[in-house]
Amino acid sequence: MKRTLNILSTALAIGVLSMGLAAETTGAARYDEQIQARVEKQLAEKKEFRNIQAQTDDGIVTLTGSVDVYQQKLNAGKKVRKADKVQGVRNLIAVSTNVPDDQLTAQLNRKLYYDRIGFDNRFNFVTASIKDGIVVLVGETRTDVSSDSAESIAANMPGVKEVVNNIKIAPASNFDDDIRVSALRAIYRDPVLSRYAGDPASPIRIVVDHGTLSLYGTVENEMDKNIAGIRAGQVFGAFKVQNNLEVVSRS
Repeated sequence: MKRTLNILSTALAIGVLSMGLAAETTGAARYDEQIQARVEKQLAEKKEFRNIQAQTDDGIVTLTGSVDVYQQKLNAGKKVRKADKVQGVRNLIAVSTNVPDDQLTAQLNRKLYYDRIGFDNRFNFVTASIKDGIVVLVGETRTDVSSDSAESIAANMPGVKEVVNNIKIAPASNFDDDIRVSALRAIYRDPVLSRYAGDPASPIRIVVDHGTLSLYGTVENEMDKNIAGIRAGQVFGAFKVQNNLEVVSRS
């Protein structure tokens, strides 16, 4: 008799547990359905997200499909993440446009050279390398605004699949700012070098970090490179000068 009661008690407990699990599963499914509906509504508001699909599981939304540019992939992830009750986002969206790496590198670097957002680009030096559509940004900018601008330019380029921002932001320093201004005057007031101030894509870049003055960019001949190095070396307060200018004939 006792054995029979124990069996019945166990069966009853299992039944109650099963019912609880079933109710929990049903509740979770309904919860996911609500999130799914909100996410789909969010995505439907933007034409650029028309080829994106979403799947919700335990509050985690997985995004698949395609967009034209990488920035749209980032925007979709941000928009879905803001939807009510979303616990996380797996962004598996693909970028549909394809551009050969060498062509994309040339196009992107040209845009980066002309970028003047944040501060005069003569105090920034940023370049991009690209492999399989993945962009790696390197260099140094005076402010985070200039770094963000470079990243935005890359993210909106057709053909870019991903952006890795390795740009260094120079530390805030009045001492370094004084060196920047002095170097700018010394270089651009030189009668031989003044012509490099005319084209915003081709200035001699002046990067200063803890008193180290580095020159980047291109000049037309070896003499111009040497003169720029001499003028930089005469700047008061600069502990060290690195002349990284490249000689590229523009004829």
